[in-house]
Amino acid sequence: MKALRYVAVGQAPEIHEVPTPDPGPGEVRVRITAAGACHSDSFVMSLTEEQYQAFGYPLPMTLGHEGVGVVDALGEGTTGVQVGESVAVYGPRGCGRCHACAEGQENYCPHAAGMGIVPPGLGVDGSMAEYMIVSDPRLLIPLGDLDPVQSVALTDAGLTPYHAIKGSLDLLVPGSVAVVIGVGGLGHIAVQLLRRLTSATVVALDVTESKLEFAREVGAHYAYLSDENAAEALRRDVTSEPVTAVFDFVTNEPVMKIVDAVSGPRTDIVLVGAGAVTRPVGLLGQPFGSRLRAPYWGSRPELMEVIELARTGQLTVDTEQFSLDDAPEAYRKLHDGELRGRAVIVP
Repeated sequence: MKALRYVAVGQAPEIHEVPTPDPGPGEVRVRITAAGACHSDSFVMSLTEEQYQAFGYPLPMTLGHEGVGVVDALGEGTTGVQVGESVAVYGPRGCGRCHACAEGQENYCPHAAGMGIVPPGLGVDGSMAEYMIVSDPRLLIPLGDLDPVQSVALTDAGLTPYHAIKGSLDLLVPGSVAVVIGVGGLGHIAVQLLRRLTSATVVALDVTESKLEFAREVGAHYAYLSDENAAEALRRDVTSEPVTAVFDFVTNEPVMKIVDAVSGPRTDIVLVGAGAVTRPVGLLGQPFGSRLRAPYWGSRPELMEVIELARTGQLTVDTEQFSLDDAPEAYRKLHDGELRGRAVIVP
């Protein structure tokens, strides 16, 4: 079968012919109908040799942690799914037995790292192939008759902002203001979710006018360039008070200056982007009562909820479709910021 493989650190991914895998006991083979390209993949492929060693991902590795498909074969003793069933692959995976996993929050399993359990495409072969192996049927969510191309990004680009926003719902009451920084693959879904789940005024920030227009299309009440004038524009047009919540899908030092400028007492500061920043915390290091969170992915029940939002027409994903042969070009466009929404690979 064909697969998109990350072969060597610092090199572009390549299409390779690899053996079609057979499911082992308890496993499921899924024939992939769509796979999503994500900034997390681009981040991993941008690491230096020394940085990459810290992650310990073996190479070569088939990319792709967003995947949907059709159950193609069952390993010995596998139950719970049927051959021919349309499914979405839940990416985070834990031990399956601890309290977090029992709640469906495998994204926060405390044992996964120590047991060497990693998501597909981020340590083991992923979804950018004609077939992939899923280690347990509990990780497969029924997709029903949803369009695979329009649905695959829900497994991360939909689930991640949904999980992030749910953690702030107690604050996003009438009269509240929510700021979304970075209106790309995740941010444009975050804007929609804030409009569906809350009565907050939604403000979007990004670096180009085209992205601001995109933000308005998907429901942002206000949209501004994320520069040194952003906080002033927000105070002039939206509120003179600190904002209620900031959802940062970028997470770097320049963005944190904007976050600090619009935050205040009781602001939820939610850092979703795959970056790291240094900032003071504690009673005298941050606004009183403010919360700083770094949510990761989402739970299995939350993925079911996101899929239901899409099924009922309340959530859509802006996609650009590529063949598997053109997948390296999809990652190039992702890296160079040429995508409006999400790149989807169709084997």
